[in-house]
Amino acid sequence: MAKIAVVGISGGWSSEKLVEAVEAVTGHHLLVEMKNVRMDLDSGRAFFNGVDLTTLDAMIIKKVGARYSPDLLDRLELLRYLYERGLKMFSSPLSIMNVLDRISCTVTLKLAGIPMPETTITEDVDEALRTVEAYEAAVFKPVFTSKARGMCVVDAGAGAREKIEAYKQENPIMYIQKKIHHKGRDLGVTFLGGDYLNTYARCNDGNSWNTTTAFGGKYRHYDPPAQVIAMAGKAQALFDLDFTSVDVAETDEGPLVFEVSAFGGFRGIRETTSIDPARRYVDYVLSKLKAV
Repeated sequence: MAKIAVVGISGGWSSEKLVEAVEAVTGHHLLVEMKNVRMDLDSGRAFFNGVDLTTLDAMIIKKVGARYSPDLLDRLELLRYLYERGLKMFSSPLSIMNVLDRISCTVTLKLAGIPMPETTITEDVDEALRTVEAYEAAVFKPVFTSKARGMCVVDAGAGAREKIEAYKQENPIMYIQKKIHHKGRDLGVTFLGGDYLNTYARCNDGNSWNTTTAFGGKYRHYDPPAQVIAMAGKAQALFDLDFTSVDVAETDEGPLVFEVSAFGGFRGIRETTSIDPARRYVDYVLSKLKAV
């Protein structure tokens, strides 16, 4: 049976579910944490807890770090080295790199004409202030983040400059989006191998401007209109990811894409449907390995 490892976080809900699914099907259990990997570039081999990763049949990349940061790009470069030397990976490291950076992801989506909230990127406080005044209310988003960590809302008017200056201390490049009315929910439109799998809604608790579970949001079952699925499908197809979810907001002006996820989440699907996304992913990987 194929030897498949999961790149993830020990104790992470999705990582553990995925490695359990791999073990249930193949009998092989290996959860690789990138912080403990040793890469020997001369021999082309990599080791984790004494295991030579180049002896594996494949690796499924679920998480490369507990928090999004530029450091994850370096970890993905190590995986890219193994991938380019022939180790099969799902998704490919380069595909993940193209969405991990929020600016890179946004530029690709905008160039393809994917509808998104109005967006401005600047390093200048004065220009950021002009943007807030034009938007009236803006969401400042770190370039590397997930689950709305580090994001803040800046309203036009008194105190706006001070908030922007404080934000810039930690975020030299400011990614700014117009705050939109999303009816208290946004959607995770999920794809496996480029095919539509499922959609779930994240609903806020009525007290937070965002819907993420880290701020009290709850998952709910949701059947989106065909327009939403088609738009999300076009967005995710730009990045050639094996498993991903597209964050979509439904507004009075139509659906808008926030981002395409580098890794995609399992919990929203698991809590709102009978689908086991981890098992589906493992079955998909095995089918790809057999097809080679």
